[in-house]
Order: sequence, then structure tokens, then C-alpha cells
Amino acid sequence: MDLGLEGKVALVFGAGGGLGGAIARSLAREGAKVALADIDGNAAREAAAKLSGEGNDAMAVEWDIADLSAIPSRLSEVEAKFGSVSVLVNITGGPPPTPASGQAPELWSKHFDSMVRSVIAVTDAVLPGMREQGWGRIITSTSSGVVSPIPNLGISNALRLALVGWSKTMAREIGRDGVTANIILPGRIATQRITYLDEQKAKREGRDVEAVSKESTDAIPLGRYGDPQEYGDAVAFLASKQASYITGSVIRVDGGLIASI
Repeated sequence: MDLGLEGKVALVFGAGGGLGGAIARSLAREGAKVALADIDGNAAREAAAKLSGEGNDAMAVEWDIADLSAIPSRLSEVEAKFGSVSVLVNITGGPPPTPASGQAPELWSKHFDSMVRSVIAVTDAVLPGMREQGWGRIITSTSSGVVSPIPNLGISNALRLALVGWSKTMAREIGRDGVTANIILPGRIATQRITYLDEQKAKREGRDVEAVSKESTDAIPLGRYGDPQEYGDAVAFLASKQASYITGSVIRVDGGLIASI
């Protein structure tokens, strides 16, 4: 299936990591020109070099999404090489596991700036170009905690949910400009983040990490953690011409894990 992404310019955050890297691969394989942005410049460069070696148009951008002052220069770097961004994939790192109560106001502010303000600011920066093109895709990756709050991830559950309200509101504002805005959320996808969370849970509960992982997979109807590339392919579809009538939605890629309708 031709997803209509040939020559489209995609900016993917967190592209040096598991989910972001998989998304960048899926978009590149559909013919998109992909800017791989990550706070870890070496990881971004390594991922971009691999894509370029496979014959794809890819560039690395060392970019701390939490640094709002860096947006104009980093975006200009992407536009100078590829042109205006038409697909934006927002991904931020997650906060440490914490209860919802008893957290310092400074900790809430720090992660609000890095997980929410940053995403809004980057999106605002690329939206004029999308409107000018009359075509755009804004895809924001959050967490299954926005549908079913995850125990001991109080900060993450709260802040990522703010992005759901923002995206839904924005979708109504930009739809007639040919731009869609959607939330996509992973269940238990086999990334370093999930490994870290399993390890932290095992440490808190005094159990083996293997037992914690087995407990998690037993709760998933498909009986396994997801492959990052399965997630990347779902994002590529949301970016496609075939998904032009999907906006303001929350799409789960969770193997059936979330029990709610």
C-alpha cells in the first residue's frame, strides 16, 4: 500500500530511542525525508546514518525538546536541508516513577516544561508551514496511562493527559487547514523504558525482574510485549493520506492490554 508519504518531511523526536527510532524507520521506508531529533546527539546520528545507509533521506538533529530557545535554530536546520515539516511526531522522555501525592512543586514544573510546554511550542512552530502547504500531520505519543492510570506513575499520568486535551482541542481548530492531530499511545512495547519500569517495580517489590515481566505479559491478551516496529508502522499509517479523515482521536497500540472500552 502506498501511504502517500513520498517526499514528505517528517520531524521525529526521541528518534535515537526505541519508539522514536522505529517511527523514523517506518516513515523513511515510505519515502519520507526524516529528521531524527534527540537529546542524545550520538544516538540520533547513529540512527540517521543507518537509515541513510539503506538509501533513505535522513538527517540527525541534536535537540533537547525542553529547551524552548533552541526551537528556531533547530527547525531552521531541518528546513534548510529538507524544507517545511509536514509530519511532526512528538515524543518526550518520561518522568521517574512517583506517587501522585507528595511531590515537590518544582518537580511538577520541571516535567511540565519538558513534557507539555515543549510539545506545544514545537507544534506551534511547525503549524504555519503545514497550513501553508494545506497538509499536515501532528502525532503525539503519550502513554496508556492517559486511558488507564498506571500505579506509581502519578506525574506521567497527569501530564500526559494534558496533551490529550490539547490535541483534541487543536484538532477542531486546524482541520479545515488540511492538518490532523492525533494521540497515539503504547501499551507494553519492548523498549529500554519498559525494561527500566519493570526493573524499578521488581526493586520496589523485592521480586525478580523476570517474574515482573511475566506478570505483565500474562495480562496482555496477545501474550507478549509489542515490537517497536509495530508501533512505528501504526504511526506511519496515521501520517498517511489514507488517514486523512482521522483526527482528534486517541489510538491504542497495546495488544489489547487496556481493559476499558
